[in-house]
Amino acid sequence: MTTSEEATYQAAIRAAADRLHAAATARAPTAPIRDLLREGDVDAAYAVQRINTERALAAGRRLVGRKTGLTSVAVQRQLGVDQPDYGMLFADMARPEGLDIAVADVLQPKAEAEIAFVIGRDLDGEQLTAADLFRAVEYAVPAIEIVGSRVAGWDIRITDTIADNASSGLYVLGSRPTRLTDFDPRLCGMVMEKRGEPVSVGAGAACLGSPLTAALWLAQVMARVGLPLKAGDTILSGALGPMVAVAAGDVFDVRIGGLGSVRAAFV
Repeated sequence: MTTSEEATYQAAIRAAADRLHAAATARAPTAPIRDLLREGDVDAAYAVQRINTERALAAGRRLVGRKTGLTSVAVQRQLGVDQPDYGMLFADMARPEGLDIAVADVLQPKAEAEIAFVIGRDLDGEQLTAADLFRAVEYAVPAIEIVGSRVAGWDIRITDTIADNASSGLYVLGSRPTRLTDFDPRLCGMVMEKRGEPVSVGAGAACLGSPLTAALWLAQVMARVGLPLKAGDTILSGALGPMVAVAAGDVFDVRIGGLGSVRAAFV
């Protein structure tokens, strides 16, 4: 690529970031950004994400964790992709369990049931292992992630969702912390109900074989890109089953074997 071509492509990456930022600010979905990037250029998509992450930090938002997305084969099939991705979690994305959530706070919201891990020590090594992760996880809780898309109609491919902070929206954590030794992250079953009716079922194994595998992948990638996970950070490890559309008046209850339950109600 010539210097001129590189400059043109960097301008396109900035334009993609501007498009998504404008959609989020206006609370109005926009066209996909993949038309601005080379087909399947994941590195460029993460460059778009980084631009808007830096904007968020400059505006005073606080980074409190990361999320792994597209770890469930069921969700990958829904979106037509075949690999995981990651996004940033900010403090203003967290919603306390028991308080109503405004549907308008997320563009085109959908709910996913996940296991969240809270880290008790830094994970900033160059060659992190599963043992490093096990020692670092302070506790786990059930979680509901309310994903959203700044791309109209969820018309996304892998570059669109990566650039759009892995289609992040909000999240709710359960209120009963559980140690890793007290449940089986791989074999635990999950049921998500909407207004009392089961709408999504799965198990820990649906998340890259184990939510801990997804969390380790995320920790390794974060260390590699210079944004390592720190003590106190939250990891949303990925959906355990298909995501479900959200509307005002919906109440979602998630139960995960050995972890307990978490609820999210929408107005």
